[in-house]
Amino acid sequence: MDKQKKNSVIITDVTLREYGQNVPLNYLHIFTPAIRIKIAVSLINSGFTNIEILSCVHPGVAPAMNRKQLKNIAAGLGRVEGINFITLVPNKAGYKNFLSNGLGSEGFNHTMGIFFSVVEAHNLANLGRPLQKTVDEYRIIVRDALAKKIRVVAYISASFGYLEPETGVLIKADIDNINHYSDFFFDLGVETVTLSDLQGVADCKETKRILESILDKRKGRDIDKLSYHPHNKSGKNAIANSKIAYNLGIRRFDSSLGGTGGCVTGAPGNQPTEMLVKSFHDMGIETGLNEKKVFLLAEMVRKELFSRIPD
Repeated sequence: MDKQKKNSVIITDVTLREYGQNVPLNYLHIFTPAIRIKIAVSLINSGFTNIEILSCVHPGVAPAMNRKQLKNIAAGLGRVEGINFITLVPNKAGYKNFLSNGLGSEGFNHTMGIFFSVVEAHNLANLGRPLQKTVDEYRIIVRDALAKKIRVVAYISASFGYLEPETGVLIKADIDNINHYSDFFFDLGVETVTLSDLQGVADCKETKRILESILDKRKGRDIDKLSYHPHNKSGKNAIANSKIAYNLGIRRFDSSLGGTGGCVTGAPGNQPTEMLVKSFHDMGIETGLNEKKVFLLAEMVRKELFSRIPD
């Protein structure tokens, strides 16, 4: 992935994927491929080199990610040197769509993102099958993708716990399992592993405790390949957690313009990209991003999309 200086971070913007997959069907006339391409180009012009842009999920779950939309967006953007477009793949059917849409290394050269939850209850809710079956299927997919020279990244959801909607019980993630699956996919050839607080259940104290526990057991192993992806009802709280992650050695972060987005199973928004960039710059940390352009883009997206399309 990207090389970085010691006093710098890598920020991935997930607006187009996480926000896009949650746009209701009757608002797709606003969230068109053209506007999505415009936002992607603006992100690139602001300095972003890592952009989550598509998801090969079933269009019944995410209408904005139907085959025609995906093909139009991928073709409209083309293959951009030095830019890492990331498309999520949930299963074998999604991987088949990834390949047939020309997103592989010989086509538009997207990076494939695989995702699963370390908490069984959420993996069943989100992917519809047990965690072990998910991992077994991804083992086959990842090996085939790497043989085709497709870059792969992984996301571990609910790494900070999962609040079960029916019972209100917080199911804690097993730290050993997080490290086990991280190592498993690193050994397969996955380039980065992102730890996600899916529902924003961890405050600063708990975020620090969990990350310290994970990193202590890793003993510095592959810390440069770990990323942090917080959801939270409060952008300020999410950014406070990101500062803790930074102080513990994490240098990769996910964010979304205006803090929008979430999960199809239900989750609060992301940390706002524009606030995160400013926060790091105020700390004297390099992001490689143009803060003014990011703020202007966030304002444009807020006016043209967020204010017109309900959550």
